[in-house]
Amino acid sequence: MIRLAHFSDLHYGTKNLIEADRCFGNAVDRAIALGVEAAVLSGDATDHGLDLHAPAAERLFAQVRRLADHCPVLMLQGTFSHEPPGTLAIFRLLGGRHPVHVAERIEQVALSAQGEWLASAGWCFDRLPGNARALFSCVPTVNKAAVAAAVGAADAAQAVGENLACLLRGYAPIHRAARRQRVPTIGVSHGTVFGCISEHGVPMAGFDHEFTTGALFAAEAQAFMLGHIHRHQSWAADGAAGGQCIAYAGSISRFHYGEEGEKGFLLWEVDADQARYRLEPTPARRTIDIVFDGKPDLEALRATVAQQDVAGAFVRVRWTVADEDRHEVDRAAIERLLAGAMETKLEGRIVPVVRTRAAGISQLANLADKVRVWAQVTEARADLLLACLQALSSQAPEAIVEGVLRRQAGPACAAGVETPVTRSSPQPDLAPALSS
Repeated sequence: MIRLAHFSDLHYGTKNLIEADRCFGNAVDRAIALGVEAAVLSGDATDHGLDLHAPAAERLFAQVRRLADHCPVLMLQGTFSHEPPGTLAIFRLLGGRHPVHVAERIEQVALSAQGEWLASAGWCFDRLPGNARALFSCVPTVNKAAVAAAVGAADAAQAVGENLACLLRGYAPIHRAARRQRVPTIGVSHGTVFGCISEHGVPMAGFDHEFTTGALFAAEAQAFMLGHIHRHQSWAADGAAGGQCIAYAGSISRFHYGEEGEKGFLLWEVDADQARYRLEPTPARRTIDIVFDGKPDLEALRATVAQQDVAGAFVRVRWTVADEDRHEVDRAAIERLLAGAMETKLEGRIVPVVRTRAAGISQLANLADKVRVWAQVTEARADLLLACLQALSSQAPEAIVEGVLRRQAGPACAAGVETPVTRSSPQPDLAPALSS
């Protein structure tokens, strides 16, 4: 049996530095205290390409070096947009007490009894090294652009899945041989499993995902350690290959609002015929989402703040209002209510005014016909509009103003007919229509 620490999606960068380093540092401390015998980083250690003098690079090097001073470390190439090719090469040179192996190609790596990494010349070993303590099959991020160039863009997604499934089946014979020699077998990859759940609760179902659980189990590795999806989740199977388990460690911390689930790293115990793990939580930041369907209700917000501890949390308030009501949102009052939060993010969605066009209106002969068509499209009262139009065309402006000031609005005001108006049934004021 071998005890392994599985970290993933550290996303060190300028924006995430404080949060990533706090959580990964805590995870390294915990892994060392638990006495892990090797560590796996399954991709996206960085959030983007880093300059060597960047503070994020310095902190990441320091944490990986601390880990390498305790045990051998395996780092897998992640998404190219996060880890441009070549980003991880420098980690081979850290010079810790134990070696750091960087898997940038499809290969197998054996961890020897002496704590050394032995890499296959091709995609797999012809035979298992005699002093192997554990066998790792590494499948880093697939370059889909290269696949598209070879088979065409339309067939690229399907080709990636089919070829990876074939590759994983190809690992099964040597995994069976390792199992007969009582050597634990571990798969490590970075990609999306069909049907997995994203950190925001969205099922990942599509034709452009790299793996299925069936293809991963077909490799017959006891443990399959995955990166890329930031939500921890797992699948298990028990059959001829023994007890198998596939798991995403998830991201080391909560980098975005709305992320679901616990954050941490996985502590694995892998035997030749079974694998088990447990999630070791990290002190990830707390995020709180407060959503209003309309204008923010300050009393409801005050009640929410009283029920939830927002002190030290990252709080996002969202609302949706019509364009004409956007200025009624009191942002300052919201920020005062959330003064104890570590960060307050206000996101208002403005529903724009939609103007309806009347088809063919420009082709009508006179203004009265145009008014009738426009009123029909906008569901306005054509009789009132036509009365106003008649008043504008037949009366002097002074007479119209005098009539409006003399009377409260009535349906026939434009025609100059006085109608009684009661307080219980007020009539609309036509002054805005006349003035337009």
